Amino acid sequence: MKIRGLMMDPVTNMPIVILKDATSSDVLPIWVGIYEANAIALEIEKVSTPRPMTHDLIKTLLTGLDAGIRKVVVSELKDDTFYAVIWLERNGSLISIDSRPSDALALALRLDCPIFVDDSVLKSSKKANTVANKISTDQELRRLLENLNDEDLGRYKM
Repeated sequence: MKIRGLMMDPVTNMPIVILKDATSSDVLPIWVGIYEANAIALEIEKVSTPRPMTHDLIKTLLTGLDAGIRKVVVSELKDDTFYAVIWLERNGSLISIDSRPSDALALALRLDCPIFVDDSVLKSSKKANTVANKISTDQELRRLLENLNDEDLGRYKM
Protein backbone atom coordinates (compact mmCIF):
# COMPACT_ATOMS: atom_id res chain seq x y z
CA MET A 1 0.00 0.00 0.00
CA LYS A 2 0.99 3.60 -0.49
CA ILE A 3 -0.19 6.71 1.30
CA ARG A 4 -2.21 8.54 -1.35
CA GLY A 5 -2.74 11.56 0.85
CA LEU A 6 -4.68 13.13 3.65
CA MET A 7 -8.14 14.59 3.61
CA MET A 8 -10.61 15.94 6.12
CA ASP A 9 -13.80 14.07 6.96
CA PRO A 10 -16.51 16.60 6.07
CA VAL A 11 -18.80 15.37 8.88
CA THR A 12 -16.45 14.89 11.85
CA ASN A 13 -13.76 17.31 10.66
CA MET A 14 -11.16 14.66 11.53
CA PRO A 15 -8.19 13.86 9.28
CA ILE A 16 -8.23 10.67 7.21
CA VAL A 17 -5.11 8.96 5.88
CA ILE A 18 -5.86 7.37 2.52
CA LEU A 19 -4.03 4.12 1.78
CA LYS A 20 -4.27 2.74 -1.75
CA ASP A 21 -3.02 -0.51 -3.19
CA ALA A 22 -0.91 0.23 -6.26
CA THR A 23 -1.86 -3.06 -7.92
CA SER A 24 -5.62 -3.03 -7.30
CA SER A 25 -8.49 -0.68 -6.59
CA ASP A 26 -8.39 -1.35 -2.84
CA VAL A 27 -8.58 1.85 -0.80
CA LEU A 28 -8.43 2.01 2.98
CA PRO A 29 -9.31 5.23 4.81
CA ILE A 30 -8.00 5.43 8.38
CA TRP A 31 -9.23 8.21 10.66
CA VAL A 32 -6.39 9.70 12.73
CA GLY A 33 -5.91 12.52 15.19
CA ILE A 34 -4.84 16.03 14.25
CA TYR A 35 -1.32 15.69 15.67
CA GLU A 36 -0.76 12.34 13.98
CA ALA A 37 -2.00 13.74 10.66
CA ASN A 38 0.35 16.69 11.11
CA ALA A 39 3.33 14.33 11.59
CA ILE A 40 2.38 12.50 8.38
CA ALA A 41 1.71 15.71 6.45
CA LEU A 42 5.07 17.22 7.45
CA GLU A 43 6.90 14.21 6.02
CA ILE A 44 4.77 14.02 2.87
CA GLU A 45 5.50 17.69 2.19
CA LYS A 46 9.17 17.33 3.30
CA VAL A 47 8.86 20.17 5.79
CA SER A 48 11.72 20.35 8.26
CA THR A 49 11.03 21.54 11.78
CA PRO A 50 13.43 23.52 13.96
CA ARG A 51 13.49 20.71 16.53
CA PRO A 52 12.99 16.98 15.95
CA MET A 53 9.42 15.72 16.02
CA THR A 54 8.78 12.46 17.90
CA HIS A 55 8.92 10.31 14.75
CA ASP A 56 12.15 12.02 13.68
CA LEU A 57 13.60 11.25 17.11
CA ILE A 58 12.60 7.58 16.76
CA LYS A 59 14.25 7.47 13.33
CA THR A 60 17.45 8.90 14.81
CA LEU A 61 17.35 6.40 17.70
CA LEU A 62 16.88 3.47 15.33
CA THR A 63 19.73 4.64 13.13
CA GLY A 64 21.97 5.10 16.18
CA LEU A 65 21.14 1.60 17.39
CA ASP A 66 21.88 0.18 13.94
CA ALA A 67 18.28 -0.96 13.62
CA GLY A 68 15.77 -0.43 10.86
CA ILE A 69 12.15 -0.97 10.09
CA ARG A 70 11.60 -3.88 7.71
CA LYS A 71 7.88 -3.11 7.23
CA VAL A 72 4.74 -1.83 8.89
CA VAL A 73 1.49 -3.77 8.78
CA VAL A 74 -2.03 -2.56 9.50
CA SER A 75 -2.86 -5.87 11.11
CA GLU A 76 -6.29 -5.71 12.68
CA LEU A 77 -9.61 -3.89 12.73
CA LYS A 78 -11.52 -4.40 15.96
CA ASP A 79 -14.48 -2.31 17.19
CA ASP A 80 -13.83 0.34 14.51
CA THR A 81 -10.21 0.70 15.69
CA PHE A 82 -7.26 -0.13 13.48
CA TYR A 83 -4.13 -1.77 14.90
CA ALA A 84 -0.66 -1.94 13.40
CA VAL A 85 2.63 -3.74 13.91
CA ILE A 86 6.06 -2.27 13.23
CA TRP A 87 8.63 -4.92 12.28
CA LEU A 88 12.10 -3.83 13.47
CA GLU A 89 15.25 -5.54 12.32
CA ARG A 90 18.46 -5.45 14.31
CA ASN A 91 21.45 -7.77 14.03
CA GLY A 92 19.43 -10.13 11.85
CA SER A 93 16.60 -10.45 14.37
CA LEU A 94 13.04 -9.32 13.74
CA ILE A 95 11.10 -7.71 16.57
CA SER A 96 7.37 -6.90 16.33
CA ILE A 97 6.11 -3.79 18.07
CA ASP A 98 2.44 -2.95 18.60
CA SER A 99 1.60 0.50 17.24
CA ARG A 100 -1.16 2.85 16.28
CA PRO A 101 -1.42 2.90 12.49
CA SER A 102 -0.77 6.65 12.41
CA ASP A 103 2.58 6.24 14.18
CA ALA A 104 3.54 3.25 12.05
CA LEU A 105 2.71 5.19 8.87
CA ALA A 106 4.64 8.29 10.03
CA LEU A 107 7.71 6.11 10.65
CA ALA A 108 7.29 4.22 7.37
CA LEU A 109 7.39 7.52 5.51
CA ARG A 110 10.51 8.68 7.33
CA LEU A 111 12.37 5.39 6.90
CA ASP A 112 11.03 4.60 3.41
CA CYS A 113 9.82 1.12 4.31
CA PRO A 114 6.91 -0.85 2.85
CA ILE A 115 3.36 -0.52 4.16
CA PHE A 116 1.11 -3.57 4.18
CA VAL A 117 -2.52 -4.11 5.14
CA ASP A 118 -3.61 -7.56 6.20
CA ASP A 119 -6.26 -9.00 3.87
CA SER A 120 -8.55 -9.61 6.83
CA VAL A 121 -8.47 -5.88 7.61
CA LEU A 122 -9.54 -5.00 4.07
CA LYS A 123 -12.33 -7.57 4.23
CA SER A 124 -13.43 -6.47 7.71
CA SER A 125 -13.37 -2.85 6.65
CA LYS A 126 -15.64 -3.57 3.70
CA LYS A 127 -17.95 -5.82 5.73
CA ALA A 128 -18.23 -3.53 8.72
CA ASN A 129 -18.94 -0.57 6.45
CA THR A 130 -16.97 1.63 8.83
CA VAL A 131 -17.00 4.40 6.26
CA ALA A 132 -20.79 4.38 6.17
CA ASN A 133 -20.89 4.55 9.97
CA LYS A 134 -18.71 7.67 10.02
CA ILE A 135 -19.97 9.45 6.92
CA SER A 136 -23.54 9.59 5.75
CA THR A 137 -22.83 9.05 2.07
CA ASP A 138 -20.65 5.97 1.77
CA GLN A 139 -20.85 5.82 -2.04
CA GLU A 140 -19.91 9.47 -2.38
CA LEU A 141 -16.79 9.03 -0.22
CA ARG A 142 -15.81 5.80 -1.95
CA ARG A 143 -16.13 7.51 -5.36
CA LEU A 144 -14.04 10.43 -4.06
CA LEU A 145 -11.32 8.13 -2.67
CA GLU A 146 -11.12 5.96 -5.77
CA ASN A 147 -10.88 8.98 -8.06
CA LEU A 148 -8.14 10.82 -6.15
CA ASN A 149 -5.48 12.11 -8.48
CA ASP A 150 -2.10 13.67 -7.87
CA GLU A 151 -3.53 17.20 -8.01
CA ASP A 152 -5.80 16.38 -5.06
CA LEU A 153 -2.83 15.46 -2.90
CA GLY A 154 -0.86 17.97 -0.94
CA ARG A 155 -3.86 20.16 -0.23
CA TYR A 156 -3.93 19.15 3.43
CA LYS A 157 -3.14 22.11 5.66
CA MET A 158 -2.96 22.14 9.45
